[in-house]
Amino acid sequence: MSVFTRAKNGLFGQTKPRNPHSIENLKYLYGVLNRNPIVSDANRDLLIETLRFISEILIWGDQNDSSVFDYFLERGMLTFFLNYMRQKHGRYICVQVLQTLNILFENIRHETSLYYLLSNNHINNIIVHKFDFNDEEITAYYISFLKTLSLKLNTHSIHFFYNERNHDFPLYVEAIKFFNHPETMVRIAVRTLTLNVYKVSDPAMHRFILDRTATAYFSNLVWFIRSHILDFDSLIRNNQDINNRGRLTCSLEEHIDHIHYLQDIFLLNVDSLNNVLKDQFMNRLLIPVYVFSLIKRDKLSRIKDSRTMLDQLSALFLLAEVIVEELADIILSANIETVEAVQRRFGEQISYSLPPASLDVWLSKAESIYTKTTSEISLNALDINNDTSRYRHDHEQTRIRSASSSPRTSSINQRIIEPNVKSTCLYVSNWTDDEKNKRRIDQTKFNNTHLAERPYFEALIKALDCTENDQQCFYALSILLTMTMNPSVDSVILESVGLTVKSSDKSSYNTILIDRLCEILLLSTPQDSKIRLVTLNLAIDLLKKLVYNEEEKISYLSDHHLARIEQVHEQSTENLRRQYHQQEMFLDMFEDEYRQIRLNPIRLEYLLKDACMLFLPTTTLLSGVEFIKRLPSGDIERARRSIRVFFLIRALSLELRLITETELPLTKVDSLVKENDKLDLNNSDLIACTVHMKDKRERHFLVTDPMQFILIEPDIKRLGWGIVKFCDLMQDVKVVNDKEDTRSLHITIHKPVNNAYVKSNPPILNAKFTFDDHIRCMTAKQNLSKGRQRARQIKLSKIASILDIPETTSQSNYSTSTRPTYSQHQFGKVFNLTIVRNSPVK
Repeated sequence: MSVFTRAKNGLFGQTKPRNPHSIENLKYLYGVLNRNPIVSDANRDLLIETLRFISEILIWGDQNDSSVFDYFLERGMLTFFLNYMRQKHGRYICVQVLQTLNILFENIRHETSLYYLLSNNHINNIIVHKFDFNDEEITAYYISFLKTLSLKLNTHSIHFFYNERNHDFPLYVEAIKFFNHPETMVRIAVRTLTLNVYKVSDPAMHRFILDRTATAYFSNLVWFIRSHILDFDSLIRNNQDINNRGRLTCSLEEHIDHIHYLQDIFLLNVDSLNNVLKDQFMNRLLIPVYVFSLIKRDKLSRIKDSRTMLDQLSALFLLAEVIVEELADIILSANIETVEAVQRRFGEQISYSLPPASLDVWLSKAESIYTKTTSEISLNALDINNDTSRYRHDHEQTRIRSASSSPRTSSINQRIIEPNVKSTCLYVSNWTDDEKNKRRIDQTKFNNTHLAERPYFEALIKALDCTENDQQCFYALSILLTMTMNPSVDSVILESVGLTVKSSDKSSYNTILIDRLCEILLLSTPQDSKIRLVTLNLAIDLLKKLVYNEEEKISYLSDHHLARIEQVHEQSTENLRRQYHQQEMFLDMFEDEYRQIRLNPIRLEYLLKDACMLFLPTTTLLSGVEFIKRLPSGDIERARRSIRVFFLIRALSLELRLITETELPLTKVDSLVKENDKLDLNNSDLIACTVHMKDKRERHFLVTDPMQFILIEPDIKRLGWGIVKFCDLMQDVKVVNDKEDTRSLHITIHKPVNNAYVKSNPPILNAKFTFDDHIRCMTAKQNLSKGRQRARQIKLSKIASILDIPETTSQSNYSTSTRPTYSQHQFGKVFNLTIVRNSPVK
């Protein structure tokens, strides 16, 4: 560049400053925008780079120089952004404009800078700009921009987006139009934005949403979820091969996302919105789709409709996810007349696959309705199938509540903070105290006749039949357990059908249900049973909740039903006796299964999220399904299942008979030696050895003990005492000779797996032990081998005692039967070991 050119550019303020992050550079970029008001192919790249540099300078100015935003605001530089987007070729830089604004709002930290950008309403004008949303890149940046703006919402900034005078809220209204976008990330962004809007405590804004968009948005949202549910049901019906569960898993995850989104809205505790959402959710989805599908369409002859029904398995699964008080009330309390009335009222809705009107039409309709006066709104009865009527009804109720208080602020607060009452359009038993008492008295007489009068509850009880498989039984148990665990479900509703889970007196439990549960337990005991372990776990949990008081340790189970439980207990014990003689690995499996039960209890909420439970139970290991969620494959897994069933039934039997477990686990942790314990080693057999591990060599003494493998080092402060440096169960020790050194042994100890989901089992000790000579080496190997056999024999004898197997029979299969055995309490006396834990050395 010549000297004349540089002087000319400097004269007109066009010289680019050397420091890119400075107000001088912002002035230079403003000059570039000012000289290029029209977008063309020639200057498009220049303008894109200019916009990018402007965002960088503004972010720098937010943290270092407040005058940057002053200049940006004074020059009205956002106006250039709008002008570029509105031009014919503006679509070329729309992506850059949205990206620039998104980066800018993401990185601004000071509220003053934020308010500068939001002033003059330019951001709202950009939001309502007619972008080409057929362009996926523009759509992605647009939604991301709106979500970023929503993260800045609070009680102060909300007024930059919601115009109370003009009843205008473009950030929210434009965003919810994408609620059913094909792209998952777009839908997630919209949901995040709506939650950010709802949680802002602004009564006027909430009133706008309630009056203008709540019914429209929630109605279309529920219809969208409902359409997905019908597709989900089709997948369950037509995709019963568990090896092709990919699509079903993705569909299940999306359904769970829907449920979590609705739950997040309810948890915000905006009562006015929650009432509308609950009304739509119950009347558009839960009742006409979920509950109706519990019974067959020809169950009640007086009901004539041509609705599309969900598969009963799908209905049970979906209900288990969303049990609330109203649903529990309907399922448990609805008699035949009520079922007919409810089905006539909601019966035609399921025939639709799409809402009567799209959200755009709804919003425009709402805007026209909102301009009408109160006198123009009729007071006609609510028609659940007419969306216009429903909106007019909701809008009318809102105005009535507003008019009930003369001051404007008082009416707003009344509407927003009003208590969360049950919707009158739902079937809910609003029982009086006398009716509740009558229900409690009548529950003692609940029998098959009463069950037949309650079609929905009868469908649940019949679903507990496990003759063919346990699919429906698993989800029916899940529904009943969910009802019992949901604190919002009134105990009177449960007690009306003998579900005494929340009652202190459980003597009047539902005998029909207990009979079904006892039948499930009995069918679970055979080796070829079709009932999975998870289903057995749920059945036991429900039975205990119905008849056992956990706090007072009282069982209300009748002698008849207790005898059935004992029959199951005896059957499971007999099955285990056969496995005791047939499996060489019986002891290892026995202890491992007991450990898994204690460390990995069944979690219902996780089971309901697993798509494999929706398929027919499989037996193959190659399916990748966890053992407790499928049927056993091969003799070893059948033995494991018999052991697990025995543990579950035994624990139930002891608890119902009010007996404390004293024989399990086989190894009492309190009686074992632990690391850093101090032992009296006088008159004990010790063998000195050198332990070679990866990066170190240590000198220790090996203690011969019948139950544990113990390594010690001498206590320098007390003669004849030692400090435990390593210990583990003797039964897990494996010893191999070193082929190159007759004085050495290779000793390996594997740590049992504590987590069912962890497949690897790394050894806790894998080292080479070198002794002073080969005689001591052979002595150590012999002591360890005999100790391992002796330790296993002691535990096998205890198992035989638990299973009532005669001692001679229990020892016949083991070569150590002729050797003397020592009980767990005797080993300390045999070797004269005195154990001192955590005691100071004098």
